[in-house]
Order: sequence, then C-alpha cells, then structure tokens
Amino acid sequence: MARPSAADPHRVVIVGGGFAGLNAARELGPDAGVDVTLVDRHNYHLFQPLLYQVATGALSPGEIAQPLRAILRRQRNTRVLLGEAVDLDPQRREVRLGDGGSAPYDSLIVACGSTHSYFGNDEWARHAPGLKTVDDATEVRRRIFVAFEAAEREARPDLRAAWMTFVIVGGGPTGVELAGALGEIANDTLRRDFRAIHPPDARIILVETDDRVLPPYPPEVSRAAERQLRRLGVDLRTSSRVVGVDGDGVEIESGGVRERVATHTVLWAAGVAATGFVRRVAERIGVEPDRAGRIAVGPYLHPAGREEILVVGDAAVMQSGGRPVPGVAQGAIQSGVHAARIIRARLDGEQPKPFRYRDRGEVAIIGRLAGVTNVPWLGPLGRQSGFPAWFLWLFIHILYLIGFANRIVVLVRWGWSFFTHGRGHRLITGENRLPEIDQPQPVDEPAQASPGVQRQEREESE
Repeated sequence: MARPSAADPHRVVIVGGGFAGLNAARELGPDAGVDVTLVDRHNYHLFQPLLYQVATGALSPGEIAQPLRAILRRQRNTRVLLGEAVDLDPQRREVRLGDGGSAPYDSLIVACGSTHSYFGNDEWARHAPGLKTVDDATEVRRRIFVAFEAAEREARPDLRAAWMTFVIVGGGPTGVELAGALGEIANDTLRRDFRAIHPPDARIILVETDDRVLPPYPPEVSRAAERQLRRLGVDLRTSSRVVGVDGDGVEIESGGVRERVATHTVLWAAGVAATGFVRRVAERIGVEPDRAGRIAVGPYLHPAGREEILVVGDAAVMQSGGRPVPGVAQGAIQSGVHAARIIRARLDGEQPKPFRYRDRGEVAIIGRLAGVTNVPWLGPLGRQSGFPAWFLWLFIHILYLIGFANRIVVLVRWGWSFFTHGRGHRLITGENRLPEIDQPQPVDEPAQASPGVQRQEREESE
C-alpha cells in the first residue's frame, strides 16, 4: 500500500460508531492523510456499559450518548453517514447501504458490534428483551416500573406475586449489575412509594449456566459478588439454564429438574451474536463465521487473504498472546485504534505491529457502595469488593464517558441519587404504558395491602 496523493486520498470506510469504530475514526485524524467515512444506523455514540442505568431509571439516554457529528466535527477529513450497511461488493470495494446508496473504500473497518443471541430461540425475544440499544433500555425500564404498578392494582396474591417476580437470564457483568440495580430499586428507591404492595417483597432471580456468577472473574471475586447480591435479596440460580420463555413465566432447568416460575418480567443478558452485516461480509469474502457469526482474524486484524478488510470489536474473533480477546469495551477500543494504526503504517510503507491486547481489568457494580474488581496488573490489590470497587467503577466510567458536559451531568446525577436514594428517570414511556391486569382491585375500595405493607406500617407507627 503506497501513500496516495492529496488529490486522490486513500478512502477508509468504517461501519459502526461504537467503541471500536469511533476510536478508529479518531486515530485516523487529518494528519493521517486519508478520507474517512463513518457509517452507523444511529446518529450517536452510545456508552453501552451504562445502559443498565438507563434501564433502571438512574440516568436518561441523553446522558450516556453523544452525537457522532459533534464528536468528530473538528476532523475535516471525516464524514458521518446515517445509514445501515446491508451488503458488500469486495470486487468493486463498495459497502452497500439500505437506502440504495454505496460507500466506496480502499480500506474497510468492520466495527458494527453485536446483537442479542437467544441460542436458536428467537421467539423468546418478544418476552425477554436484551440490553444493547437505547430503545432496549427504555423498553426494559418500562417493563420494570409497569410491573410494580400492575402489582399495586392486582387483587389476587398469586397474580400480584407474578408481577413482582423478575428473572434475569445471564450472570455476566450486565446481568449482575441489572440484578443489583433491581435489588436497590425494590429495597430502597420504591420502598415507601406504594400502598398495596411492599416493594422489598419483590423476588429477583438471576439464572446462570456456569457454577458461579461472573465466570470470567477469579472465583474469590465471584463469591464476593454473590454475597453482595444475596444481601440485596437476589435469588441466585447457578448451574441452571432457561429452557422456555413466554408471556406468563419461564422454565428453569437445574440438575435435570424443571421448574416453572410465574413472571411477566424477563430480562435477557445471556448471549451475543454478530450483526447481519458481519455475516454478509463473511459470505461475500468466502470465510466461515463462528457460531455467533463473528469473523476470525489474524494478528493484523484482517481475515485470511483480505488485507483491505479489518474486522474489530465484537464482530471479530481475535487472539492475543494465545488467548481470546474478551468481548468488552476495552477490547473494542484497543482493536479499533490498532486497526487505524495498521492502515497508517501500510500507507507509510512500514510493517505494522501485530495486535496485542492489554487487559486493564474489569469492574462490576452491585448496588449502593457495592461492587467487585478484577485488575490483574495490580496483583492482590486488584481484587476488591464493596466500597473500593464501587469507587473505582465510578472513577473509570466518568473517565471514559464521551463529552465533558455528559461527565458533569452524570456525576451530579449520581451524587444526587446517592444522597437522596432516588432515581430521577422512572418514566414509563412507549406504546404499551398501561399493564393488563387480570383481577384489578376496585378503586373505590381501600387497597388490600400486602403483609409486607402492614408490617412496615406497624413498624413506622411504633
């Protein structure tokens, strides 16, 4: 690859404006001497690690997202296109867009991330939403708070209990953080907001196929996370799997025994798969994707025989030091930056360096002043729980959040929530705002309070 002239610059197309794509675009700034086109289905970059906070009412979508055009406005060599990549013509070197347009390239960076995987049970999606987009987060938020509202109106105890049962599928970081936030909502945020139900009576079930939550973490860290979850009232079902999901409940299998749990709120945090465009790229260039639809790449981040196509982030199966690169934000950021550096090195006639992943550690928060860390390069000090882990999580997420204004707003919001024990974005939005109640309590009669409410009223009167 030779350095092109200013009149005919090297064209780089980046598909996806997530962590990998955005950091690749930033690395290919005006001094790179290339023309960059960033294509994304959304006009914003989303800080996905905080999506669960939108889903649980702690933050609003605008506080964890930033318009791509605003982020890249000073890069005069970069063009942002709102569109969906649907096909690839590797011979003509063109990305085909859903509106019929195309984006020609000399180098292509595929960074379009991942979507939910229901392991062949796609019909479960309508009953068990995942958490990958802003729309997912607002839908999860709607379902969580509608469940409490429906329980308040339900007259029969068994039907009320079904509304107050929440099942989270997947014990990785997303599932653990969702379970912790739900426990905090039930035990703290909503504790005194209802008259017929006692929110701390909510049943929160976390299902994980492994024998412990947070399987990528060291066993002692997983045990610390489990202790903190149990303190919040979370029912842990490890070595278990969900084998059925419908609108009225889930079936959980453990040790060959199946149990049906009545619930209207199932949240999916179990699996991911590559997007349709990644599978299309694999088909067009003649490579076999893995079971999740991802494309295997070598140390220079391209499939065999296709140096002009680099695949990064959740779209790729990457190895570093003989180990797979985990599908986390730091893996996407590092691979996106390295893909841009490979292009720059080749244009300068230099041999690019192979990709090396640097594990900077992982942090998961579990409710108020609780969390766990796994930072290998700190040795024993990198395995913390409780307040130190919570504080480190707070610092890291503020540091990596895009946009100075967003950092200030989120910091203020968290500070306010910490001292008031509240969540300021408990809005029920969307088309289905009202729950379907089987046996509603008459509104002209006194609410039939649950035993938990009666107990709380007695304690407060005493």
